[in-house]
Amino acid sequence: MYILRNFTTQNTQSNMKRFLLSALLLAGTFSFSHAQLKLPSLSPTAKVSQEFSTSSIDITYSRPSMRGRKIFGDVVQYGNVWRTGANGATKVKFGEDVEINGTKLKAGEYALYTVPGKESWEVIFNTGVGNWGAGGYSRENDVLRFTVKPNRMEGVCQTFTIEVTDISYSTCKIELVWERTRIQIPVKALSNDAIEASIDKAINHPTTPYFQVANYYNEKNIKLDVANQYVDKALEAEPTAFYMWWLKARIEKKLGHNAKAIEAAKKSMETAKGGAFEAEYNHNATSLIEEINRGNFATDKKTY
Repeated sequence: MYILRNFTTQNTQSNMKRFLLSALLLAGTFSFSHAQLKLPSLSPTAKVSQEFSTSSIDITYSRPSMRGRKIFGDVVQYGNVWRTGANGATKVKFGEDVEINGTKLKAGEYALYTVPGKESWEVIFNTGVGNWGAGGYSRENDVLRFTVKPNRMEGVCQTFTIEVTDISYSTCKIELVWERTRIQIPVKALSNDAIEASIDKAINHPTTPYFQVANYYNEKNIKLDVANQYVDKALEAEPTAFYMWWLKARIEKKLGHNAKAIEAAKKSMETAKGGAFEAEYNHNATSLIEEINRGNFATDKKTY
């Protein structure tokens, strides 16, 4: 009797172990299958990474679509904090200190919220980057808040879009576009001191980037005398560089040295001859020379 009871107990324990093992395997299989399931999203995640100034602006957000709905004033209600997208908080990361609407914003990652309105919007940069939508939003975590006027577009943007536009050396715009509404957030990089320090360091390097610095100063329209000296130094090393002669022509023109500008423009055509860029540089140089001659003619007429 003892032997039979002992055998039955052992058999029951063995069956229980097999049952638990099967259950664990089944659960693991289900979890694995569930983890591999990827269904289409009505508000897919998008990532924008745009080089700007000396670093980048990186934006992560979800993109809902209209799908036949009225958006502003209905789906997105006026006067309420909006996550500015869908799902989790929209995140904007600045790689360097910037100025937005006249206020300094330290480099780092921020949640972007807005309060849409018929006549004006509030734009908010907030530290709650881990929030799910507007659910965890707290005004106490705002680091910047300002008002902008929305622009009405003629065409319709079906899917919510954030993009970085109008990029210059130190300025750009972050644009929010949906339905017939466009919002522009002006951004200015506070990188001049860092750039000048980097230039000073590079100029004293054995491989001095004279052309790059001259081009930067020309585009910024600053230190043109220094830019002219640097492009001359660059040309000493590469006298047949047509693009350097074209830069010199533009700098000389800005300095009011018209004869030297024309001479450099002609040199850019001459050194580009026979290459892939011959037609482009002929056009550029001819246009600059004609512009100078028109100006000289107008000045001459005024003196008589």
